[in-house]
Amino acid sequence: MADEERYHMTPEEFRRYGHALVDWVAEYWERVETFPVQSPLKPGDVRKSLPEHPPEQPEPFERVLEDLDRKILPGVTHWQSPRFFGYFPANVSGPSVLGELVSAGLGVQGMLWSTSPACTELETLILDWFQEAMGLPESFRSTSSGGGVIQDSASSAALCAVVAARERATGGRSNREGAPGNLTAYASTEAHSSVVKALGVAGVGRERLRLLPVDDSQALRVDALEDAVSRDRARGFTPFFLAATVGTTSTHAVDPLETMGGVAQREGLWFHVDGAMAGSAALCPEFRPLLAGLERADSYCFNPHKWLFTNFDCDAFYVRDRSALVSALSILPEYLRNRASLSGEVIDYRDWQIPLGRRFRALKLWFVLRSYGLTGLRAHLRRHVALARLFAGWVRESAEFELLKDPPLNLVCFRLRGEDRLSEALLERVNAEGRVFLTHTRVGDRYWLRLSVGQTHTEERHVREAWEVLTAGARALARR
Repeated sequence: MADEERYHMTPEEFRRYGHALVDWVAEYWERVETFPVQSPLKPGDVRKSLPEHPPEQPEPFERVLEDLDRKILPGVTHWQSPRFFGYFPANVSGPSVLGELVSAGLGVQGMLWSTSPACTELETLILDWFQEAMGLPESFRSTSSGGGVIQDSASSAALCAVVAARERATGGRSNREGAPGNLTAYASTEAHSSVVKALGVAGVGRERLRLLPVDDSQALRVDALEDAVSRDRARGFTPFFLAATVGTTSTHAVDPLETMGGVAQREGLWFHVDGAMAGSAALCPEFRPLLAGLERADSYCFNPHKWLFTNFDCDAFYVRDRSALVSALSILPEYLRNRASLSGEVIDYRDWQIPLGRRFRALKLWFVLRSYGLTGLRAHLRRHVALARLFAGWVRESAEFELLKDPPLNLVCFRLRGEDRLSEALLERVNAEGRVFLTHTRVGDRYWLRLSVGQTHTEERHVREAWEVLTAGARALARR
């Protein structure tokens, strides 16, 4: 064996350590409930536990596994814990992880159809499967003028939508001398920060995003949208982009897609709908009214990596007119020219995203869909919604707490009655105990706690434990 070859892991070693790592992950899932949900470490603790300089010589892989347990795991906040109720779900599953393993092993660079036909064609099929299973508009299907693509996140989807909208509004002249520089965009104050970021990255400017007021349900006020567009036109601006949210991060508010879409069509705005977490619920027919009016959208996204048992990163992004997206993002250097692409008979997904390179993300979705089936996925989504509504019922019946609103899906917003400092102190106390983990938001000028139900193995006993921890903490605060 040549000297340089001895540094590689042999297939036999890979097989042995691969089995060990699969066992490690399986055992981690079995014992994750025993860990404090939030890492108790202080800033810098992980780095201080590791060598300051890189290893000069190879180390035994057994030592890497030892340090994984001793030095990395203590610094992990356990998103896969069934007692994790913060932010939003990030629920992985066995089929998803195994699909990711195959993707990593194949090491496909799927920038063009010709660089791996299966990578492209499976992705197109999977996005069509979701269009059918969720009752999404036919214009999002690959056999129409639109279609779907897997992005890394809803943030990238928003950026792609903004760039496509910018090019459509400027007739493709945004990067030329004398291009219009007076574009304006619109979203509610509850919209995700990725919309603000996208406007900045796309060169339109964050100050050109009009953040509009919301009504009592935290949904965008259409009258405020119409007024803002009218004022901007009167001042010489060119309105070009409108973002709506189905299930805002703070409270799961749902913007009025039908009426917003009507304004967008009348005013010539690109209408982008972000359903990052809540969009997965459309697998269940009873939750599809949340997407009423989606047929008016120019683009739409949701994240299987949030609530469909698929590990990060995986965002499903649809457009009604693929030509608008492709014309905005396509660049064809000579070294990428090939017969299949020039024939026009294939999709090259590198033209549907910001980076050139792309992973074989469709594999893990294929594994998940085939392993669970639509029946299994719907059962778990319904179970999470039922658990959230059970918790909301306990809050509603309590004299100590108050409920913001009945949860439309799997997020409950609630607070201790009285001053904000009481709810803030309760959240700090509960999270420090480590038995459960929650996060907070502000609605108006009030502080609210958030309990998001959606981890893969969360059961009623975990939700009940969260309620017990919260009520015990409330009583302890009352005694102080």
